Amino acid sequence: MDYPVTRCADLVETLHGRQIADPYRWLESPDDPETVDWVKRQNEVTETYLSSLPERDWFKATMRSVLHRPRAGVPFCRGGRYVVSRNDGHTDQDVWYVADSLAELRTGGRVLIDPNRLSDDGLAALQTLTISENGRLAAFGVSDSGSDWQRFQLQDLTSGQSVTDAEITTKFCAAEWLPDGRSYLYLDFGHAGDDGTGTAMLPGGRLKIHRIGDPAEADRLVLAFPENDQIFLHAQVTADHRYVTVTITEGTDSCNRLWLYPLHQNEDRWVLDEPIKVMDQPVAELLPIEMVAGRLYLQTDLDAPRGRIVWTDPTQPVGADGLPELTEVYRPGSDTLLAVEAAGEGMAAAILVDVTPVVEIVEWDGTLRHRLDLDGGSLVALNGRHDDDELFVGLSSVTSPASAYRVDASTGSVEPLPELLPRSRTEVPAPAITVKRGRAISADGTVVPYFFITPDGWQGPGPTLMYGYGGFRIPIFADYRPGWTGWLAAGGALVIANLRGGGEFGTQWYHDGRLDKKQNVFDDAIAVAQDLIGRGVTTAAQLAVEGRSNGGLLVGALITQRPDLFAAAVTGVGVLDLLRFHLFTVGAAWTSDFGDPDDPSDFEAVLAYSPLHAITPGTRYPATLVLTGDHDDRVVPLHSHKFTATLQAAQAGEAPVLTRIETATGHGAGKPASLVAAEWADVLAFCAQHTGLVVPPRHS
Repeated sequence: MDYPVTRCADLVETLHGRQIADPYRWLESPDDPETVDWVKRQNEVTETYLSSLPERDWFKATMRSVLHRPRAGVPFCRGGRYVVSRNDGHTDQDVWYVADSLAELRTGGRVLIDPNRLSDDGLAALQTLTISENGRLAAFGVSDSGSDWQRFQLQDLTSGQSVTDAEITTKFCAAEWLPDGRSYLYLDFGHAGDDGTGTAMLPGGRLKIHRIGDPAEADRLVLAFPENDQIFLHAQVTADHRYVTVTITEGTDSCNRLWLYPLHQNEDRWVLDEPIKVMDQPVAELLPIEMVAGRLYLQTDLDAPRGRIVWTDPTQPVGADGLPELTEVYRPGSDTLLAVEAAGEGMAAAILVDVTPVVEIVEWDGTLRHRLDLDGGSLVALNGRHDDDELFVGLSSVTSPASAYRVDASTGSVEPLPELLPRSRTEVPAPAITVKRGRAISADGTVVPYFFITPDGWQGPGPTLMYGYGGFRIPIFADYRPGWTGWLAAGGALVIANLRGGGEFGTQWYHDGRLDKKQNVFDDAIAVAQDLIGRGVTTAAQLAVEGRSNGGLLVGALITQRPDLFAAAVTGVGVLDLLRFHLFTVGAAWTSDFGDPDDPSDFEAVLAYSPLHAITPGTRYPATLVLTGDHDDRVVPLHSHKFTATLQAAQAGEAPVLTRIETATGHGAGKPASLVAAEWADVLAFCAQHTGLVVPPRHS
């Protein structure tokens, strides 16, 4: 490949006694003219290459068809208003609808907000949507160009008119309405005009109350930790309107503190009193479910690696060990507790049975009332309310987006809601597939499960796309991603690996894939690849690997540790410089998983697998496509830029090393459907080219 010339600076610094070269650090400045020019030249080379691939047109047409399938979200009800998102397959952003009854929503409802009309360029997206308890006001969190920053817009649901208010800009939260319906809680990060390309470290969020009509300067501070800029707060008003629960987390650590603020009305304002510190030391996960009859119900992994439901009396003092007295009411046995939602006179508990979701309805004392008759690969939504038997559940599969169901929590009856889908202009059938479970043995003897998914009638060995994540306690399901439908329709096999570091099998599974045990994640993925090859499912010349974000780190680590195992690799918006990730935007929050590079022992651990620093000149690396967006203010694009430049310079083989850099998009959320289709088409065409996948002829 004739790559663009990338200036190589003579920059070496000493970190914890080691000499670390960083010749492409200048690429950390996204708005510098030299970086802008580099991005332009790299994109030109990549487009020239991708446009030459014979499979690209097939995948473009296929992915347009996939994204043209009509789809709908999962309803929720608040303040007597029923809300759902829909897309007829021909708009870039989903349109949100509202109705005063489920029956009205089923027949269409009225448009609540159409994000496609929020900007001329179509790059504005809806990140959050909440409705006040009295059903009068809606708060929309709108972002631009894929940035995590969002600004709140308000609408009067009676008149349908927008409400003029102060500009409130935030991140990582939705507006949490107080009982008066005139004020809400939010996180203030001191936003100062960042448009999504800034890389400065994010300060700590301050929990504030904003009252509609007041200037932002008048917002009242509830809670802040100025001495620690890595504290993240999440507030939730209890259904009885008597309390606000606040979870306090340092970075992305799964352990949290939990405070409970009594609420009372002072003249025409609601006021939060001094907090009750239910648990003030982060020794476990302790997530509020609901306050019922003086009992605070909680989901926790304290003394339960697979999770359990407990309750505590918050008025009672904590024990000598600093922990509240907890009474257990429900434990999922050998399965994993995924999520819990109040549902009428009980709770809906979603559990994972070998990474397949099952929903149970249990009473407040933990008595099992119903196990719901539902089938799906991934839980999309679990929307319920205390004292309301109406529960909405959403499930997806590998080739089908969300299917919504209405559940009567008292009887356990399940009713599909297919009429929520818009009418289809064109029928696009999903490919018929077979889903199996496989199990590999990792380097330390740990059994690593994976989903093996093929088109019906598939015979190996054949081109195979492997996906993994392995981090932040996030479970990875056999769920829906548009590109997977395209790959299966083309005749390829798909593998979804359940790696340590994720949340599939509880807390210990997570801990065994983080900090100084992060290498286990990569060993697990290597074991899956070797198992596939050993069983004759595929060969190294037919195997591609793909991942995003922490999964992008996974891909970077795999191809630098075992480049011989893969024919193609796609790393998307990945964390690839593990020595400097903590210096930009929200990166320092991830030290819970990666460790702190400023700590000598953590530094050695991350240096051992940091993809950028593991690249060795003269090595034959697989064909590699590096994806990023210039407005990604979560995993900033400098990771991808530096990795691309270093890998291009080191590549000794003939396989291309390319980068695809989108302008005016971010980490992925809110990306317009047309851009999603285009990106997947390029990814799949690239993988097909280098794994030998021959696409079938298209039918007119």
